[in-house]
Amino acid sequence: MARVQVRDGTVSSGERSVPEEVPVALTFNGTTHAVMMASPTDIADFALGFALTEGIVASAAEILSREVIVVEEGIEARMWIAEEKMKHLSARRRALAGPTGCGLCGVESLVEAVKPAALVDAAGLFSPAAVLDAMAALGPLQSLNHETRAVHAAAYFEPGRGVLALAEDVGRHNALDKLVGKAAEAGFDTSRGLLLLTSRVSIEMVQKAAVLGVGVIAAVSAPTSLAIRTAAAAGITLCAIVRADGFEVFTHPGRIALIPSERQDHVA
Repeated sequence: MARVQVRDGTVSSGERSVPEEVPVALTFNGTTHAVMMASPTDIADFALGFALTEGIVASAAEILSREVIVVEEGIEARMWIAEEKMKHLSARRRALAGPTGCGLCGVESLVEAVKPAALVDAAGLFSPAAVLDAMAALGPLQSLNHETRAVHAAAYFEPGRGVLALAEDVGRHNALDKLVGKAAEAGFDTSRGLLLLTSRVSIEMVQKAAVLGVGVIAAVSAPTSLAIRTAAAAGITLCAIVRADGFEVFTHPGRIALIPSERQDHVA
């Protein structure tokens, strides 16, 4: 995009890469369930991940067909599910048109907004070095962010195998939904690895991580208090503020191989 730059007292004109943002309609059996503002990449994965994290389906196999259609106004992700599933969806249908990455737009009750995340029983023990290596591996793979410096990423990492799936989007919730879809398509045993996030950790990110099935979240930013309580209740290890020199563990530190002097036994 054309722009005028003012820096160090000098004015210059030129071009700058910026991320695309388009409305994406998620439809089930011909009925629009949600319209989200998102980056126009990995839309099929986004649709599957959204269906899973919203609890519309329990597995990819429950989506009978899926197609992505580009229209003048944006993109339609069309999915077809069994009629019984559709009847249940219609009974609790809600409108979700909202700003970028809005994870709770249209939620009809406070109870629904803070619903408990699924319980995660993933085993595994990860060294602090594995967490740091995972986050270090994420940066070079964020091609869209390298170009625009304006998008979030979510990735799945396994020690010894590296980053196995990555998704980017202008919305952090969208990026994670895309990753959930990619992981479901690939059939990963996500209990073996880590979820990497470039954003802050809020309750809905923990709820989506629980659907993904990972035992450990590692994020570059800080968590909210509600996210911490939700991760504790879900059995998820929450590592945040991950930097090159270390990180902080807020819940279930038993999955991180800390030396005795570093272990925080009082952390839930």
